[in-house]
Amino acid sequence: MTDLNALKREAAAKALDHVVDGMKLGLGSGSTAEMFVEMLAPRVRGGQKLLCVPTSVRTAEKARKLGLTMASLDDLAPLDLTVDGADEADRNLDLIKGGGGMLLREKIVAASSKKMIVIADETKLVPRLGKFPLPVEVVEFGHKFTAQRLVKALEALGHVHPLLRLRLAESQPFKTDSGNVIYDCHLGAIQNAAKLGAALHAVPGVVEHGLFVGMAAMLLIAGPGEVEVINK
Repeated sequence: MTDLNALKREAAAKALDHVVDGMKLGLGSGSTAEMFVEMLAPRVRGGQKLLCVPTSVRTAEKARKLGLTMASLDDLAPLDLTVDGADEADRNLDLIKGGGGMLLREKIVAASSKKMIVIADETKLVPRLGKFPLPVEVVEFGHKFTAQRLVKALEALGHVHPLLRLRLAESQPFKTDSGNVIYDCHLGAIQNAAKLGAALHAVPGVVEHGLFVGMAAMLLIAGPGEVEVINK
């Protein structure tokens, strides 16, 4: 049986090849991205100088404990590189992110970077996006009516009976680091990620969605025995 944690570590280790002294670095969220942060720490202790922008409170706390130097995005942008994970990725380098609820900050940091590298195990590489539910972050005010507008927008794109579920945490609406709520949209295969993303952005109340289209420059996908490099 494949050890997925071992594959995640291999993908994270491969990303270290792209980190050089003096970089302004975006740090992603999620288990694979956290392994990358852990692997950075010995380099920093060895004298490598990096200034880092975390994409979540959890990432920031972990990075500080490991001795990495944090700075604000406003002070550092544009960043040289962001390394992050994905919930799904295809060979066009389009992604679904946000399973951990950090998609807004992840997208802001990625958009503020000269290059984004995505690290993942082989289970995250799919022929077509959509098996993983698409997270959509919305303002809490009136969110139930926002969800109704989302359903209509999705139906207009041909998604028959889309299922939207408000994400919960301990029986209460899950809150993102920015204080918003998330609807996970079960859509099945996504035919046109860019068109879907534009339609979601047009719905009042939507803050951001988990489709990262045209943002990643490289995928590092770890499978048994090798890390596949997929470039733009």
